[in-house]
Amino acid sequence: MSASAFGPAAEPIVIDVWSDVVCPFCYLGNAVLKEAVEQFPHGSSVQVRYHSFQLNPGFPAGEAIPADDYVAQHHGFPKAQLDASHAQLAARGAQSGLDYRFPSALMVNTLDAHRMIHLAKTHGQELPMVERLFKAEFTDGLNLADHAVLADLAAELGLDRAAAMKALETQAYEDDIRADLAQARQLGISGVPFFVFDNKRAVSGAQPIEMFRRALDITWQDRAVSPA
Repeated sequence: MSASAFGPAAEPIVIDVWSDVVCPFCYLGNAVLKEAVEQFPHGSSVQVRYHSFQLNPGFPAGEAIPADDYVAQHHGFPKAQLDASHAQLAARGAQSGLDYRFPSALMVNTLDAHRMIHLAKTHGQELPMVERLFKAEFTDGLNLADHAVLADLAAELGLDRAAAMKALETQAYEDDIRADLAQARQLGISGVPFFVFDNKRAVSGAQPIEMFRRALDITWQDRAVSPA
């Protein structure tokens, strides 16, 4: 069989995404990428894979404080500057159907939240779990360090609540999470969201939809196989 039998859609375009559920730009980037894929003529040939990243890995496990307080304390942003940034991000998010409620967002250690993403992945629910965790953080003001909260979110998606609780209590998927973090270091990723298209080109940050569409178009063109 000649190589020409395998056109661009023979294998999906794979987009690897590194993100953290307490990152507001990741929430927006996820939504804009989803829009870009939906608009892409070959969207059915796109596979998005999520990878764990922790913005604040040293944050005490199990604790939670208002995210704005954390940013002010650790990054020294004046309240007016922080409010202006939130307003701009909320306006961009609203265009993508997101409802940011920054005053209720909490800073937590996200390791356990990432366990839920990996659990959901084993049941084909990776993207719904990512989106639910983002909404829980930035709209619902839920504590994503609370095991009961995380297990409830898993149950919302039809996953077994007891299995989710067991995964949290036994610190399941640790190897998978560490592998994601190690790969991020190898790629030199220091900030998220970070998107890698077919292991060839990267998009960093919550870019406009045109940037994602261009990356998809170029990646698809790269997939074209000339007739033998």
